[in-house]
Parts: sequence; C-alpha cells; structure tokens
Amino acid sequence: MAVAQAEYPKGLDFEQVWAALMENRVQIDKTTNSLDEFIKENRKRLGDMDNRFGEVVEYMISPSLLDKFNNLGLDFQTASTNFKVRDHKNKIYFEIDVFLQNGDVALLAEIKTNLSIRYINEHINRLEKMRSFADLHGDKRYFLGAVAGVVIPSEVKQYALENGLYLIEPSGETFNLLTPNNKPKEW
Repeated sequence: MAVAQAEYPKGLDFEQVWAALMENRVQIDKTTNSLDEFIKENRKRLGDMDNRFGEVVEYMISPSLLDKFNNLGLDFQTASTNFKVRDHKNKIYFEIDVFLQNGDVALLAEIKTNLSIRYINEHINRLEKMRSFADLHGDKRYFLGAVAGVVIPSEVKQYALENGLYLIEPSGETFNLLTPNNKPKEW
C-alpha cells in the first residue's frame, strides 16, 4: 500500500516551508504569552475577590464569637481581630484572625471561606508557635484552637474535631459552635 505524500504548492522549497513554520511558531508563542498574562491577571482578580469574601466572613463571625464561647463557660473578656505576633529575636511570626482571652486561657480562631485540611494543619502550627512564644515570655496560660468556614466538607469537619479544635460552621442567619471529640486540645 502506497503512503500518500503531502503535496506542496509548486515552487516551494524546504527553506520556504521551514520559514513559514517558524513564523507560525512565533505567532503561537505570542498568543501563548498573551494567554498566560490573561490567566495570571484573572487569577489575581479572583484571589482578590476571594480575600474580600473572606473578610466579609470574618466580620460576620467575629463579633459573636465572644458570646458563643462564653456560653460554653470560657468567660473570655476580650476579643481582638487580626492579632499579630512579630518576635524578631526568636523568629516567631504569625497572625490570628480572632484572638479571645482572659487571664487563664486564650483561644486562637482561624476563619476561612473554604476550610480545608491544609488550613487546619497551618492553624495547628500557629497554635504551636503561640505556645512557644508564650513560653519564651513567661505566659503560663493554655491555648485553645478553633476553625471556621462557610464551606466545610464532612472529612474536614471531622479532621478539625479529631484534632481537638472547636468548629464554627454557618447555620442559617447565625453559626453553630461544635465542641471537639472528647476534650478540646490545650497548647
């Protein structure tokens, strides 16, 4: 069986075909670069929108957290949002979405739009940093952790509770506060 050969217009030689292919390649590269820039810009815009939505979620949940935890008997007197620790000497840096405290205990809450296991692990790491920071500064309080989200898959919910964290989830116009399996973990 004979294989059909590609037919080129008469008069084209290899160099001309090669030049045309290279010109197509240049055009494809330009198009690809434009597309990459378009994608990068839209990712940034979507990220900005997600951050804004996250801020709205924080502002919806934060004001009521003090009362919700106090109803559990924790008696927090103060609540701070966007609490930052910047210990340059010991190289301990982190930020807490909501920090509730009294003289004996403090609670660090992380609020996300889409709560994930990765965010929970990052928050556990933040709690460990807080414990280290407190120990270095003579703070003998114990620390509790809480995570909140608008979208919380069931396996993420279970993971948070199994790791000793309070779980804050939306429920109609308010939110529910779930206590960890067994007992809240203390850091």
